[in-house]
Order: sequence, then C-alpha cells, then structure tokens
Amino acid sequence: MALYSEKVMDHFRNPRNVGVIENADGVGEVGNAKCGDIMRIYLKIDGDIISDVKFETFGCASAVASSSMATELIKGRPLSEAKALTNKAVAEALDGLPAYKMHCSVLAEEAILNAIGDYYTKHPEKADKSR
Repeated sequence: MALYSEKVMDHFRNPRNVGVIENADGVGEVGNAKCGDIMRIYLKIDGDIISDVKFETFGCASAVASSSMATELIKGRPLSEAKALTNKAVAEALDGLPAYKMHCSVLAEEAILNAIGDYYTKHPEKADKSR
C-alpha cells in the first residue's frame, strides 16, 4: 500500500485555493511545534456564506493536502457547516491519512475554526448566541 492516497498526492501537487485574501473577513493560524507545520486560512464571508477561502501552509504533503481539501469542503458553504467540519471528514475526503499524519487534518479543522472565530470577533453581532 502506498503511503499516501492518490487524492492526497493530487491535493499536494495541485493544491486548490492557495494564496492570501486581502482584507479577509476572518483569518485563522495554527501551528504544530512538534512537526513544524503552520497553516493560515483566510475567509471572505458574504451574508452567512463563505464566498472565498484561501490558505498558506508550510509543512509536509499531508498538511498541504489537508489545507487544500478543507478549503474545498467549506467554500460556498454556510458558516454553520464550516464550523461543523471535522478533521475526520477532511481525512476521509482525502481517502485517508496515515495515523501519524492525522494531526495535519486536525490543524486544518483548527485553522478554520480560528478563522471563523476571528470573523465573529470582528463582527460580534453575527455570532451565534445559542452556543
């Protein structure tokens, strides 16, 4: 069995949504000191919909692929769906990650949650008060 699935390799070699959104509505950054991976997610929000999302990732193939897939999974979706995205869903969409690389999908989940949190900090009137 190959170390990485074809989807992981595709998202690593041809990452989607790479870049920076100037004047982003929300930005989330996370890092893992143990492995050196750093992810930054940028969100553009229109109404309650993520109209654009970009990422910058410094890290291994799993980190880049997780960032790329996570952005694909939330682009065009309501914030409520993006908040519910799990690292397991990211890994499953990539047809799996090696167990010792699952932390990369966790970083992608955390970066998205941090970006949404940043958006709500900037726009507290839009925060979901039910939580």
